[in-house]
Amino acid sequence: MMQPRPETPPLDNLTLSRKEGLRALAEAPKRQPPELLTLKQKALLGEAALLEYEQGRSIWHANLGPIGTPQLKALHEDLWDILASNQQDGDKAKGAVAVDAFPGLGKTTAVLDFVLKYHRQVIEREGAFTAAGHERWPVCRVGLTSNIGMKEFNRSLLEYYAHPGRKSGTAALFAQRALDCVLQCETRILVIDDLHFLKWHDRNGTEVSNHFKYIANEFPVTIIFIGVELGNRGLYSEANSRGNITLAQTARRTTPLTMEPFVVTNDKHRREWRRMLLALEKRIVLCRKFPGMLADELSDYLYIRTTGHIGSLMTLINRGCQRAARTGVELLNAELLDQVKLDAGAERARKALAKKFARRRMTTKPRSRAAKAASAKTVA
Repeated sequence: MMQPRPETPPLDNLTLSRKEGLRALAEAPKRQPPELLTLKQKALLGEAALLEYEQGRSIWHANLGPIGTPQLKALHEDLWDILASNQQDGDKAKGAVAVDAFPGLGKTTAVLDFVLKYHRQVIEREGAFTAAGHERWPVCRVGLTSNIGMKEFNRSLLEYYAHPGRKSGTAALFAQRALDCVLQCETRILVIDDLHFLKWHDRNGTEVSNHFKYIANEFPVTIIFIGVELGNRGLYSEANSRGNITLAQTARRTTPLTMEPFVVTNDKHRREWRRMLLALEKRIVLCRKFPGMLADELSDYLYIRTTGHIGSLMTLINRGCQRAARTGVELLNAELLDQVKLDAGAERARKALAKKFARRRMTTKPRSRAAKAASAKTVA
């Protein structure tokens, strides 16, 4: 009789570089928000209860996402298409995916959300163990570091599976062991994060690029690359600067996908921004929160501060909620959020964008039906 897997360990004790970390994140019970108290109810809490409540709120606000934005949903649809199309027989190489977008647009979050859903679906449908009695791990994730070579990459694969042979061996032997892990654990998705660290045109980069082709040919997995400016770095190149065509096969087999920031150039886009703020607003647990706190009162402000980048927005809201709870303000407003520091990219773009909003050349507010009707009547 098969032994059940051990109880899911605490999420903060694990990383996604280990299979247990990804499983713990995928199979953890859905996080429940703390009760939304009034100021009076909060004041009635005893010291121990108050500390527990504040700790619960802090953790909750640090994990508000992911939000089902149009960008995330579109990426997931494309990934489901590609994954389903990669169910060819073993003699055919699988197509790879490259999720290529600027920092702060939520690409890693979106891919992680997708593979966690895939993990849950497979485990629910097929069980935690294979027919041969091996643990089933539908997803493997590896994060790259600078100047990584083929041996280090293969060792990272073995580290993910906690293979006993990960400490010593050649690059080729590591690759064979990794293939054994993938086959025995019936892994179907390999996520390779931070691909922009790879220097495609030096020795290590070419070596690892060739190795990706080997994986696509021999491993029954769909590779999902994640990175920044991968096209400019050579992922889709047909040849390198010396005319070497070693990259051509990778380029031909890789489908580029991307994620864009929110834009507010028309009412459709403004409504998408508003819906996202309303969804985010519902998740906030602050005593003085009110309907429209984000979507009505702070819509333009939040767009100016974050330039429509979901990563910057989630950081700003998280840090703002932490400060609002800690200082007793218990709501989000421009005065409080002005005190919150944000990433350099968002702060650089803030001044220029603020001028456009001040001159009414831009807005995040959808035009009301009445305003549209009046405008149409005037034109008529």
